[in-house]
Amino acid sequence: MDTGAIDGVDRAILDLLVQDGRRTVTDIAERISMSVSPVKRRIDRLERLGIIVGYTAVVDRSKLDSVFEAFVELRFSGDTDVETITMAASRIPEVLEVFTVAGDPDALVRLHASGVEHLREIINELRRSGQVIGTKTLMVLGTWRRAMYMRD
Repeated sequence: MDTGAIDGVDRAILDLLVQDGRRTVTDIAERISMSVSPVKRRIDRLERLGIIVGYTAVVDRSKLDSVFEAFVELRFSGDTDVETITMAASRIPEVLEVFTVAGDPDALVRLHASGVEHLREIINELRRSGQVIGTKTLMVLGTWRRAMYMRD
């Protein structure tokens, strides 16, 4: 098998690991009707190739404390480069993700805040980053996520 080629078995393994990153190799092997050794070799290869870059826990922060999530649309002046857009938000600890997008807005920022006052402080900090010319805030009421891996 080509070490760079990803086939249907690899995709099935990835799907199972995305659904549950703590899934055992034995469980994966049973679910895809293979023996443990080749499944382990495939997982190791996917890690070596950088396709699997880590394993993580998905935390529902709303069950830990009074944290809520919001998205903030950011609009920048026309000559702002993408790296500057990302840097404007990524240095703020409450920011979870930054998505630069084509069109309007220029970026979506996913963040968590402990309350409305805290959210206002974060938005003000984003606005003070220099080239932000507009924001729009969307508060998250609920979430749902499809278990999937990133495809090209």
